Parts: sequence; structure tokens; C-alpha cells
Amino acid sequence: MLNGVQRPERMLLLASGSPRRRELLALLNLPFEVIPSDADETTPEGWSPEEIVTALAVRKAEAVAAGSAGREAVVIGSDTIVVLDGKVLGKPADETEAAAMLSRLSGRTHEVFTGVACLGLPDGKVRTGFTRARVSMRNIDGREIAAYVATGEPMDKAGAYAVQGLAAVFIERIEGDYHGIVGLPIYLLHGLLQEFGISALA
Repeated sequence: MLNGVQRPERMLLLASGSPRRRELLALLNLPFEVIPSDADETTPEGWSPEEIVTALAVRKAEAVAAGSAGREAVVIGSDTIVVLDGKVLGKPADETEAAAMLSRLSGRTHEVFTGVACLGLPDGKVRTGFTRARVSMRNIDGREIAAYVATGEPMDKAGAYAVQGLAAVFIERIEGDYHGIVGLPIYLLHGLLQEFGISALA
């Protein structure tokens, strides 16, 4: 017992090296380990955003599960993408690409999709889901874009911005799950974990 909460028998394994996802998972006050996934993140042309994030979340969880044979655990995989005009904006390769992405997002509304997969060990049970949110940005001038890119914050973020960071000054409106935009939708994840008999409020 911890603070009156029953601890799950199964350990949670977070298949991600993202500090943002680690911080979000910690909100559930459940014990977990971080095991970064080295899964291939390429997907075929023509896949919908929903298919991309769900498939990659499963792939990440499977990669960690393969190295965790024999454990009583639930592996959590997650993937987030930014979509503008039907095109996926991934992580920028360099500062020039980061600035170009932000220029495209300026004054526009885009979508953020995040997929979650929970894979049980040793039984192999899988449950998945995804969230979709809409993010509206104000007009951002070139000076602000250059200053933001210079902070380094955009460089490992889908769409070249961090909603929970300095980019908050650009965001006018959010419709949907804020935690999903950050990278791990807690509401969705908790619902999936309950299917494995795990609850933050048990």
C-alpha cells in the first residue's frame, strides 16, 4: 500500500525515453520503469494519422516486451504526430527545418494525434487507443520564431514545438486532451490500464 492505494502486481514499463512521458506517467502514482524503445518508426505512405500513431505505439511496446520475457508487467508504448493540411510534421532535422515548420503552423489550426498501446506480459494481451486534439496558434513573426528555435526546445519535438514549454506563448486555443498533445493522454491510458486490473484509484 502507498498512501492508501493498492499497488498493482504487474510493474509498468514505459517504452519511451521521453522525459515528458515519464513526468506524465508519474501523475498516476503507480510504480514504473523506463525502458526506451529502439523500434523502427517508419510507416507506409497512405496511412491515416490514427493508423500511424496506433501502429507505432504498438511497435514500441513490442520492442520493449521482446527484451522483457518472463516478467509480470504491462508495457506502455506511445507515439505523437502533428498534422497540418493532411501532412505529418515530424521532428525537425535541423534549425532551418524547425523554423520552416513553425512558419507553416503560424496563424493556423493543426491537429495532434497520440496513440497509446498497453501490452501485457507474459500473456501478450494488447489494448490500444488514440486521441486527437486541435491546436490553434497565433501569428508568429520571424523574430519570435528565430528566438524560439535558438532556445533548442523545438529540436526533439513533433511539429517543432513543446506545448508545455515556451511555445505556450504561441498557443491561442486547444480543443481536446492537453496531455495527449504533450505526449501521453492520461485519461486514455488509465482506461486501458484498468482493462489489465490496474488503477491509480484502486
